[in-house]
Amino acid sequence: MDLSCFKAYDLRGRVPDQLNPMLAELIGRAYVDITGARRVIVGYDIRLSSPQIAEALMTGLQAAGADVFDIGLCGTEQVYFATSHYRMDGGIMVTASHNPRDHNGMKMVGPESRPISSDNGLNAIRDRVGEPFDDAANRGHYDTLVVEADYINHLLGYIDSTSLRSLRLVVNAGNGGAGKVVDALAPYLPYDFVRLHHEPDGHFPNGVPNPILKENQAVTADAVIAQRADMGIAWDGDYDRCFFFDENGRFIEGYYIVGLLADQFLRKAGGGKVIHDPRLTWNTQDLVAAAGGKAIESKTGHAFIKQRMRDEDALYGGEMSAHHYFRDFAYCDSGMIPWLLVAERLSQSGHTLSSLIDARIEAYPASGEINRTIQDPASVIEAIEQHYGETANAISHVDGLSVEFDDWRFNLRMSNTEPVVRLNVESRADIPLMKAKTAELLEAMERLDKKAMPA
Repeated sequence: MDLSCFKAYDLRGRVPDQLNPMLAELIGRAYVDITGARRVIVGYDIRLSSPQIAEALMTGLQAAGADVFDIGLCGTEQVYFATSHYRMDGGIMVTASHNPRDHNGMKMVGPESRPISSDNGLNAIRDRVGEPFDDAANRGHYDTLVVEADYINHLLGYIDSTSLRSLRLVVNAGNGGAGKVVDALAPYLPYDFVRLHHEPDGHFPNGVPNPILKENQAVTADAVIAQRADMGIAWDGDYDRCFFFDENGRFIEGYYIVGLLADQFLRKAGGGKVIHDPRLTWNTQDLVAAAGGKAIESKTGHAFIKQRMRDEDALYGGEMSAHHYFRDFAYCDSGMIPWLLVAERLSQSGHTLSSLIDARIEAYPASGEINRTIQDPASVIEAIEQHYGETANAISHVDGLSVEFDDWRFNLRMSNTEPVVRLNVESRADIPLMKAKTAELLEAMERLDKKAMPA
């Protein structure tokens, strides 16, 4: 049996050779056997294979004795919400997010929507799949559960609807599931929505929804300009991430959205803790301190961020990859809460998104994440540390290598799955310095990699 669809944080693979209904049923059985769950939420995305895989999954869950609550077509965050809100034992979302059209997968959580990953149960579920199963003495029940009203009400609780003014917003669901939620929210908001690729369609007629790819950004950017919109928003297929475009059609790097949301949350709450990843930090730390909060660094990755937020009772957590986490959303990530908050900020302040972001880019210009294929990443990172560490103010290994000087810093980390290193560089109000240091590091990485290669 091919179990290569089991990854570090979830399941993803090609259908049907790596993931299919037969395997999905066994996964359902193994999930119950390993977790002991008795009441499980199941949802699925718009991919053509998702209903069949979800049905087989639910068959396996019931055969193992768990009661299944089917919330139907939805986004990943609705499984998170339903599992926590209705105090279920666990939840499983059938989705492959922004993976190719012929892929599918699953994201699993336990009680309180705590993530199940390779270090706390996912590997055990994988190993259990290959062993024999007996049907439970009492087969689990099947029920449908309508969560939309409670979910929409929860989302609206993050904003002051009475303070909003009319805005024109371009929204691009990428033919994923986000359009349904936008339509459900629209009656409660004074916004004029310009809808792009709005209808859910698992054929992905406009390409797989992945707005972080530059070739997928033009349609949203062009519409913002043509429609003279105040902002553009685009989502991936299961809408657990959202991406922003300012009124000029410029794509906004996720790093600066983290700082904006941290500032917004802290001002609402009058202080608190914010979790951020180590790749780019100074802008977030500056805004959090100014708003009376405390910024705390965590290793990159949703399981690490969510756990650190629980440990610290943090209000909000953000990653530059466009994952945003909220304490009142069971510490989970949402692609809907961020744009509601940013639109609220524009409404209340009267500022444009570009003016809010430009000030932060000028204060802390950043390179954006640069990926390079390296034959021996570990040795290259070690050599970089030896060279730059001699004169650095601080060195950290929270996630990869972070090196900090008075007026610039960088983070260099290895990919978990390929011989690639990811570089991020930022400076204090000095764009030429940031660009020069980025070029310097890239040249050093290339030179050191050639030196490490066998003759």
